[in-house]
Amino acid sequence: MILSITKMCPAQRNRFYFRKSNFHFITAHLQVVFLFCLISVDSNCQAKPNQERKNVLVLYENKGHHKAFTDRAVPWLRQLAADSSYELTLLTNTKGINTNFLQQFNLILQLDYVPYGWTDTAKKALKSYLEEGRGSWIGLHHAGLLGAFDGFPMWEWFSFFMGDIQYKNYIADFASGTVINEDNTHQVMKGLPDTFRIAKEEWYIWNRSPRPRVHVLASVDEKTYSPDSKIKMGDHPVIWTNADVKTKNIYIFMGHDPALLDDRNYTHLLQNAIAWSLLKN
Repeated sequence: MILSITKMCPAQRNRFYFRKSNFHFITAHLQVVFLFCLISVDSNCQAKPNQERKNVLVLYENKGHHKAFTDRAVPWLRQLAADSSYELTLLTNTKGINTNFLQQFNLILQLDYVPYGWTDTAKKALKSYLEEGRGSWIGLHHAGLLGAFDGFPMWEWFSFFMGDIQYKNYIADFASGTVINEDNTHQVMKGLPDTFRIAKEEWYIWNRSPRPRVHVLASVDEKTYSPDSKIKMGDHPVIWTNADVKTKNIYIFMGHDPALLDDRNYTHLLQNAIAWSLLKN
């Protein structure tokens, strides 16, 4: 049975109007909340296109006994770039590198690419890029092969940038070794344990430790080599940064065995290094 408002008693009419006014109040309140949510979502959506998209140049070795590593590393980097919304440009030689070309990149990743055989124009461009702070640089493994090879003289400036060192020898038969995290306050080393094991590496030794000229983030404990080796250098840094250069830079020696890309500590290290390199100072 439907009761007309006019036939309601005074008490019934009061309850009716109270409910009606509450309904209008709640409806109006919900409309305001909904409008606020729309504005918030729209603001967030509009902020994303304004974020600067980072550009990374990957200079990698596409031949020789490091090809197996780069064949694993390049797809890994592609996926990381897709997940992190930055662009990758891949090069396998230095012929197209000049000062203007490098200006477009926030980071240069020297992925097992040797520091010799570069064109004079490319060498000048990288030197300018690093000394003038135009972007960041990460070098892996073979980037530390400093010396005269394949008929090319040692790049003296690059040797000094790396800590005034020169390649001397390496463990050709490979060995596992324990890496010591020397600075867990540095962003590149955060989240890594105090020590971690590298299962297989051809540990280079140089003519001297770079420690007096660079900030060492990690070193390998040569006493933990397995199998043991007589090829040792004593103080043996394997991750470092040169604070005397204007641009952010990091050298990570490990980078020979493709299985490193299955090692959580190693991939965490690389992710940290790239994230730190792409952060504005």
